[in-house]
Amino acid sequence: MAKENKKSVHVKTGDRVIVTAGKDKGKIGNIKKVNPSEAKVVVEGANLVTKAQKANPAAGVQGGFVKIEAALNSSNVMIVCPSCEKPTRIKHDVVENKKIRVCKKCGEQLDV
Repeated sequence: MAKENKKSVHVKTGDRVIVTAGKDKGKIGNIKKVNPSEAKVVVEGANLVTKAQKANPAAGVQGGFVKIEAALNSSNVMIVCPSCEKPTRIKHDVVENKKIRVCKKCGEQLDV
């Protein structure tokens, strides 16, 4: 039996992020999907790949080439703080027995 390593991801679905590495470096978008077991995220409008789609007349799907968003490694994105509008790292604080994410630059809470 293989031992599974539990990975953690610093972003959540809906967070506004900037891509910090790769062909889409500098693009800003929202997180659509997070896969913590593989440490991957899907960002709106970033890492677009072309996929050939087969036609399915029964479902009304037309064949051809479609552009879809592929997953990125979560280490290649950085959260954009909603209050100071700058890319930032996060720190964790405990408020009322709850662990919350806080902007390292301005100190504002990211979890509202």
